[in-house]
Amino acid sequence: SNISFLFLSLRSERTTKSYSLLEDSIYLLQNNKDKGTKSGRGSRKQLFEEYMRTEDVSAGLERGELIKGVLRINPKKYKEAFVPSPDGSADIFLDGIAARNRALNGDVVVVKVLPPEQWKVLYQNEVSGDINERTLANQMVPKAPDVIVEARYNEDDEVIGKMKNVCLHDKGNELLLQVVIIFEQKHSRAASGFLKFLPNKNFAMFSPVDHRIPRVNVPLVDCPADFVSRPGDYENVLFICRITHWPADNNFAEGRLAKTLGQAGEIEPETEGIMTEYDVDFSEFSEEVLNCLPQDLPWSIPAHELSRRRDLRKECVFTIDPATARDLDDALSCKQLSDGNFEVGVHIADVSYFVEEGSVLDQIAGKRATSVYLVQKVIPMLPRLLCEELCSLNPLTDRLTFSVIWKLSPEGKILSEWFGRTVICSCIKMSYDHAQSMIEAPDKHFSAEELPPCSTNHRIHEIKEAILNLHNIAKQLRAQRFESGALQLNQLKLSFSLDKESSMPQGCYVYQYQDSNKLVEEFMLLANMAAAHQIYRTYPELAILRRHPPPQSKMVDDLQEFCDQMGLDIDLNSSRGLHRSLNENLGNDEYAAARREVLTHMCSRAMQMASYFCTGALKDENSFHHYALNVPLYTHFTSPIRRYVDVIVHRLLAASLSELLYLHKLASHCNDRKTASKRVQELSSELFFAVFVKECGPLDSEAMVMGVLDQSFDVLVLRYGVQKRIYCNSLEGLKAVHFRKVGKRPEMTLVWEQADPSKESTQQVYYPKQLSVC
Repeated sequence: SNISFLFLSLRSERTTKSYSLLEDSIYLLQNNKDKGTKSGRGSRKQLFEEYMRTEDVSAGLERGELIKGVLRINPKKYKEAFVPSPDGSADIFLDGIAARNRALNGDVVVVKVLPPEQWKVLYQNEVSGDINERTLANQMVPKAPDVIVEARYNEDDEVIGKMKNVCLHDKGNELLLQVVIIFEQKHSRAASGFLKFLPNKNFAMFSPVDHRIPRVNVPLVDCPADFVSRPGDYENVLFICRITHWPADNNFAEGRLAKTLGQAGEIEPETEGIMTEYDVDFSEFSEEVLNCLPQDLPWSIPAHELSRRRDLRKECVFTIDPATARDLDDALSCKQLSDGNFEVGVHIADVSYFVEEGSVLDQIAGKRATSVYLVQKVIPMLPRLLCEELCSLNPLTDRLTFSVIWKLSPEGKILSEWFGRTVICSCIKMSYDHAQSMIEAPDKHFSAEELPPCSTNHRIHEIKEAILNLHNIAKQLRAQRFESGALQLNQLKLSFSLDKESSMPQGCYVYQYQDSNKLVEEFMLLANMAAAHQIYRTYPELAILRRHPPPQSKMVDDLQEFCDQMGLDIDLNSSRGLHRSLNENLGNDEYAAARREVLTHMCSRAMQMASYFCTGALKDENSFHHYALNVPLYTHFTSPIRRYVDVIVHRLLAASLSELLYLHKLASHCNDRKTASKRVQELSSELFFAVFVKECGPLDSEAMVMGVLDQSFDVLVLRYGVQKRIYCNSLEGLKAVHFRKVGKRPEMTLVWEQADPSKESTQQVYYPKQLSVC
């Protein structure tokens, strides 16, 4: 069979990472050289280049000799980093810490191309024709940083064309680049990690959990009082350290200890470390901020405000959210008209009414920019009085909203559209499961006991009919979107059941995306697109939109080549082709779904991040396009309780806002905070999964191989949707590993020992012809 089987047993790994003993030795060796000098720097060689002057950088960027971009460091190989090329078609690959010149992950950096005599040569593998990293020539300027441009540029390429003073490289040579200045520090310079005692030193060694952050020398006065006498007591204690300086003549930064977190591996210390590292503000809101909220509670809508709004309180309006949700910022309504068409409304909490522009509350919301959702809690963007009470569209309560109301045909065609400020009274708070049960049993009569409390003004049958009509229209809208070229790459999402007392994980499961989720999603997408068109028509220079560039061409080419080698019929030429391939061309055997999940993960890697932008900052309308949705204009309007951009869009819908520069900076900041929020959410899930496995013992699960390296392979654990790297030297009972490349296709053979010595060893081959299951 071309499919190999192995049951993967998941065991809890330490949630922290450790550096190697070799690196410890290098660290101690370098620091021991400091003995006998006042500062430890007098006899040391400069390891990093001095930064260029700001005026020279500006001139170089203007002439096209320098490239500016966001630095991304590979979390699995911290010596590798990337900066996107100016045209977005590929990544510029920086190989080595020296090439990064003290920049950290997420920083905006400027890089330059070094002279040709400093380029390195990559020799072709005589057997396979592949570039082999182990055959790198060492004929370079002494210890120059290694940087490769991962793109097949030719003389007509925009990037090369802009670099007027740089000669094109010969075949076999690769450009060498290095960071010349940190244009903007986006990384927090904070990290969680461990302390190590250094004899005869007035500082300790701080080792960050994240390998992408350098070791840090911290003064002993910052350490616990008994650290010097009892260093062993702190071997498993997490600390927070903030980098204050990174000298050009030292591999190691200097910093100060900020806080002692607690024992490594425990959820709360680890969580606080994650949030601090990603600069998530989880402090309580100050009295000054809380004073911006209504003080006379319970609050009711003033009469003069009611008179300015369209009154929808008698309409059948309802919310559909997760069962545990407490910040309800969107509601739906649907009624059939006498002509057979439907009046459909999306009603969004009017947060901008409470968050006055320029207030202290507005400033803190803008700084936080987004709520951060962890496994066990939420770090809100706004005070809970707003999130869960005044703005939340709770049932049987009058609430202020911003609405978009359409007249739709049964096929989902928009016949008319209206935007405006409204007031609603939601008749019921439904969960996705409640709505799903109605979709799955359209003829069933639901009793009051089966549903949450409902307004007496609307019968349950009326609510069910509205949901069924919305479901039918949503199916039409969804089909039209994908027919028009939209793409959806839904990856498995791991969820947890928690103990109510301890908040420890009791179980985990993959979240099931149902028709009720799709129903809500379709109308939120429709509302966001409508808001984008509305604000762009009115404020073509000031609109804040969300763009999604197409995937990088180099990564698409590599993925297409991989799929061709695996015999997988995948069309990567367009979003429409890719969506059809993932849903139609992966066979109908028992592993078709698993194959789809793996390819979805791999395709997601090639995708660029969607980002907010101000329309006045981009002159080419074609660059506004959203690749995944395949629409020209898109924004975020539907979640102002948890996203600050949505608050701004609400204000833009109501009136003109400030100037272009402010909006451009605001969009950039919201991008940063959304990226950090997403990563914190992922790390929170990883932490809980590690603790869950540790508490429950080994878990057996089938997994599918995603990629093969020479001594390890990556898998997607199908039961949990978790990606893991399996290192061959950690596999029990493994006798030998054989790795080779057949053309450009990697192949790994694992030879297992038999319990019975008289029997021959068994073999497993990964990647013989297609994606393997292990």
